[in-house]
Amino acid sequence: MTEAKSGDTVRLHYKGTLDDGSVFDSSEGRDPLEFTVGSGQVIPGLDRAIPGMKIGDEKTVRIEPEDAYGPHNPDAKQAVPRAHIPDSVPLEVGLQLQAQTENGQMMAVTVVEFSDDEVILDANHALAGKVLTFEIQITGIN
Repeated sequence: MTEAKSGDTVRLHYKGTLDDGSVFDSSEGRDPLEFTVGSGQVIPGLDRAIPGMKIGDEKTVRIEPEDAYGPHNPDAKQAVPRAHIPDSVPLEVGLQLQAQTENGQMMAVTVVEFSDDEVILDANHALAGKVLTFEIQITGIN
């Protein structure tokens, strides 16, 4: 039976949990996740767990932040004047917004705090700084 290797397209079902047992993502009820091994389409720790697996193989892999979404960066928080947020945006903590960087790139930010004068936005990925555990099962290799 074929073992997955770099450059192969694999399909897998997965469940991702945090250390407290909460599920942050799962393919349950959906098509399997499909990606090319070694292409950088998924987090590095998951990418490195796949080579050598065969169709039907199951594995649980624990991934440290450095091999997932990186450490939480306190410098990724920024205060912006409330006037820079359109009045039509109903601000609430946890709200996901798109912001444009100085060089024109779009990035996702989360409202973490706000007042009448300013809004604190966090550009960290929601899973930054967290250890992730994935239960995976390979369903296809091409």
